[in-house]
Amino acid sequence: MFNPRKILAFTLPCAVAAVWLTAVPASSASGSGAPVSSFYDLKTSYLDGKPADLGVFRGKVTLAVNVASKCGFTPQYEGLEKLNRELAPKGFAVLGFPSNDFGSQEPGTAQEIAQFCKLTYDVTFPMFEKLVTKPGKGQSPIYEFLGTSGNLPKWNFSKYVIGKDGKVVAFFPSDVTPESPELRGAIAKALAAR
Repeated sequence: MFNPRKILAFTLPCAVAAVWLTAVPASSASGSGAPVSSFYDLKTSYLDGKPADLGVFRGKVTLAVNVASKCGFTPQYEGLEKLNRELAPKGFAVLGFPSNDFGSQEPGTAQEIAQFCKLTYDVTFPMFEKLVTKPGKGQSPIYEFLGTSGNLPKWNFSKYVIGKDGKVVAFFPSDVTPESPELRGAIAKALAAR
């Protein structure tokens, strides 16, 4: 005899298991399907929409920063640009990742962001497409990877020092400026590492 309760008791756990198995993220944002073990395995797009392979920075030290144009920390663009220009010859690059996650302080289009950065701070370091830093649906694979360090941004202009091998070596919150000795010390140490 047909008993809907027995069928439900059997099919519900199977359905839940199937949903759970398909919902588990497979840390594979490299574009090749391989697991991501280095920041430099990741791919994204530049602010102008062109494809960006972060592998071009392999062997360099980078500083990944979630930036915003209308934040109290926005003047840090000036220090970030100075840091980039000063240390680029030593194998260093600042990487800007616009995000509207905190206080909706990056509401502009890619073109507006690029224009603001160029005209206001003469930014020459690479800027990438606007992304989501916060965990959950829609989080960028870049920040999914950076979050494996145990730190995610709590506000705009959080900074990750990434070593030549693509591993996060230091994290600094928004209020640590580009001029701060602790940030500069972490960058110098990463640059000195083999």
